[in-house]
Amino acid sequence: MNPTSGSAYDCSTPVKAMPKVQKDKAEIQILVVEDDKKTASLIALYLEREGFKILSAGNGEQALEMASRHQPDFVILDLMLPKLDGVEVCRRLRSRSDVPILMLTAKDEELDRVLGFTLGADDYVSKPFSPRELVARIKAILRRARPAPLKRGTLLSYGELSLDPEKHRVTLGGEPLPLTLSEYKLLHALMAAPGKVFSREELLNRLYPAGEAVIDRVVDVHIGKLRQKIEKNPAEPKRILTVRGIGYQFAEKG
Repeated sequence: MNPTSGSAYDCSTPVKAMPKVQKDKAEIQILVVEDDKKTASLIALYLEREGFKILSAGNGEQALEMASRHQPDFVILDLMLPKLDGVEVCRRLRSRSDVPILMLTAKDEELDRVLGFTLGADDYVSKPFSPRELVARIKAILRRARPAPLKRGTLLSYGELSLDPEKHRVTLGGEPLPLTLSEYKLLHALMAAPGKVFSREELLNRLYPAGEAVIDRVVDVHIGKLRQKIEKNPAEPKRILTVRGIGYQFAEKG
């Protein structure tokens, strides 16, 4: 499981979401969940050189306990873990938090990539990987997690669904709606331009402005998860509409 040079791309007590205010690197805590000690030590070495604070967990159960106790700002999560595998850890973390998650896996098949994104992972890297590239991807995710400057008072709404860009907050029927970072970015882009047809490529660019190589099916996965959260009947969506052969659009108000 020792990482080497290679290509990669972009996966009780509540866990803290990624903060809305930019932190100094020394204040950012990254939880590294990896059972291979050599791999974990190498990742920690490169991240500490960049000034990040590192927490380490060697199995899935320990990862969840440390996430609840320390509330990390970022999680690096190995897929193959003892006691509780990375898939289940990701599922449980994402059910109560939008903390950025990057999954590590020794596998390089589309099924594993799609599974990670379906569970709410923000990115993934296949082993073997370059530690420098891993650090670069973490920095990119942290940059994307910072809200862009927005005009005050810009509230987007459609029926009972509201999105407040200034507060980085989404509500449905007046109740807060927990979304992952990717889900929020897609919903914001679509709601800001009702009726506009977005291609999958356009939406991918909203998610990965640095041009990371990802499969366009990732957009479909995130849209499917969004529909589960905002549509009364996800099988017959009224808000996020599919434009066959092109992509998606948000419905215009009648």
